[in-house]
Amino acid sequence: MEENNKEKGFFDGPPKTMFVFGLACGIAVVAVFGFMLGGVNLDASNSLAGGSDGAIAPAAAAVVNAGTPPPAGGPLPAITDDDHVRGNLSKAKVVLVEYSDFECPFCSRHHPTMEAIVEKYGDDVAWVLRHFPLTNIHQNAIPAAVASECANEQGKFWEMADSLIDNYQSLSPSMYEKLAGDLRLDIGDFKECLDSGKYDSHISDEQAGGASAGVTGTPATFVNGSLVSGAVPLVQFEGIIDGILAQ
Repeated sequence: MEENNKEKGFFDGPPKTMFVFGLACGIAVVAVFGFMLGGVNLDASNSLAGGSDGAIAPAAAAVVNAGTPPPAGGPLPAITDDDHVRGNLSKAKVVLVEYSDFECPFCSRHHPTMEAIVEKYGDDVAWVLRHFPLTNIHQNAIPAAVASECANEQGKFWEMADSLIDNYQSLSPSMYEKLAGDLRLDIGDFKECLDSGKYDSHISDEQAGGASAGVTGTPATFVNGSLVSGAVPLVQFEGIIDGILAQ
């Protein structure tokens, strides 16, 4: 028998070695893809008072587990009159409770998905938007949340929220006033509200409630109580919602 005297390359190695190498490569590809889809994920210790530095984490696991309850966390805080709702809660068969940060780029990517869901499903869905400011990395998150609440005093929460998320890269006091002017708010009342601090505890309470329910980053959307983490594609939400509506 003629011997093969050619020097063996890396890819001519033992089958077991090649399997392990291929598996590692596959995991790396999934992680990169998950990061492209995901959201900003911080340790739950992040709070309005600060906390440990957060890190952007891949959302591959979140995509796989989307629509399932979080492995750890308490119940989702009940919807109250203080919540901001787009849609009709009394008619909706599916309620989406989103925890968001107005300075979060992934939330900006996610916002049109939520708008598309409301437009497509009409009275079958309701969208609740709650604050979850990632203060460790977003210094404008709390002031922007306050601006939305002050706009709400004049009946313009959702209009301000839409504008803030569209302008997440340029949030500032002057921007809030400009947006308030665009919405024809009473600027004097709006500025007084911004400076009052009256909504600090409300924002803090919403963040704490989200953290207790398992939220560690934004966007985080509960679909009838089940957590979907990150800015996942519209088609994924449609699959979950269609499944609920078909029951």
